[in-house]
Amino acid sequence: MTTRYDLIVIGAGMAGIAAAHKCASQGWTVAIVDELPYGGTCALRGCDPKKILRRGAEIVDAARLMRGKGINAAGLSINWADLVAHKHGFTDPAPRKAEDGLAHNGVTTLHGPTTFTGQNRVEVDGRPYEAARFLIATGARPRPLDLPGHEHMLDSSQFMDLKELPKRILFVGGGFISFEFAHIAARAGARPVIIDRGPRPLKGFDPDLVELLVNRGAAAGVEVRRATTVTRIDKTATGHRVTLERAGTTESAEYDLVVHGAGRIPDLSRLALDTAGVAWGARGVTVAGHLQSITNPAVYAAGDSADTAGMPLTPVAVIESKVAASNMLKNATTVPDYTGIPTAVFTIPELVRVGMLEHEARDQGLDIEVRYRDTSGWYSNYRTGESTAASKVLVDRATDQIVGAHLLGPEYGELVNTLGLAMKLGLTTRQLKSTTAAYPTVGSDLGSML
Repeated sequence: MTTRYDLIVIGAGMAGIAAAHKCASQGWTVAIVDELPYGGTCALRGCDPKKILRRGAEIVDAARLMRGKGINAAGLSINWADLVAHKHGFTDPAPRKAEDGLAHNGVTTLHGPTTFTGQNRVEVDGRPYEAARFLIATGARPRPLDLPGHEHMLDSSQFMDLKELPKRILFVGGGFISFEFAHIAARAGARPVIIDRGPRPLKGFDPDLVELLVNRGAAAGVEVRRATTVTRIDKTATGHRVTLERAGTTESAEYDLVVHGAGRIPDLSRLALDTAGVAWGARGVTVAGHLQSITNPAVYAAGDSADTAGMPLTPVAVIESKVAASNMLKNATTVPDYTGIPTAVFTIPELVRVGMLEHEARDQGLDIEVRYRDTSGWYSNYRTGESTAASKVLVDRATDQIVGAHLLGPEYGELVNTLGLAMKLGLTTRQLKSTTAAYPTVGSDLGSML
């Protein structure tokens, strides 16, 4: 016998859970399914646990910055096993809390692999279900790497569950994952190396600030090797022998651990989307601006599962899922608003961005003023001993509005939220500078950055 719902959500991460709650609260019969524990990447295997591990690195780094300034950092170190256990104190209860919350709101929680068997039908662990609507929010998985020995690599989830942290760690790829975990590992006593096949890592961020971050990381023990490709990984008795190629020259090096940080792709391949008549590609389900499949009107998609203009970020996925849910409930075609959404690399210090890069603004024909400030000597950074910090704010001369902002420094991940809000509300820099912040705070530096 086939069970029928108004909506089946495929993927129980933050986006899927938000949509399930929204539609159930309006009286729809809703089921949600995942073959992994409920909570998704962000809560269980990504953003949240990563930042718990970063906390240990922050403390070690902060103490080292204050050496000779009143703090004796000698002997301070990270107990990796205890730090990972602290992380589990957050992640382990999360799936049950998520399921209990859904059940309390009347959502049926299902478990197991899901495949489409028709336009409005799926099988979950072999059992048939039907729905008037489906929301696909299955997130992303590590990008497959076509190189001999790729199976010896750990992904970021496995890295965060290591009982011990080895000394020699190679991170493959010059993006978020590699930089964030390498900065944590360095403060935990490892010797991390990041391999990037291109000339510039962290390509989505301001190149001037990226260079400052690379130099700051080098001083903390993070080595970045550019224009270098991994061609082979061999397991050895003591670790891994990694073959590298740079400028036509081949070399090999020994590492205890090799970590996959070379990007992620939508996790859709097992859904049998073709059976449901759902068009999809390398960037996700092909959707209209309002997040409905262009080929199967019963299907919507959000987050990493959807080919949209939004960045691959959990807050963006949640925004899209709520818009999709609202569109389904109201039979509407509202398009998500992506204005003023920040993104951050939680290295030490953090690197953040909101809005356009310089070349993007100029490519759009905007007459911009670039307001660059070296903030390393400002009071907020002098107080903590931080020697690397800067800001770059792009202002449209015609409107006095911010079109892009790029920051590198302690607590700038919080400061960027104010800049994002200003962009969303269309505030001018003159209006922003007219506000008075609590002093002394990092937020009080904003007026001087403008």
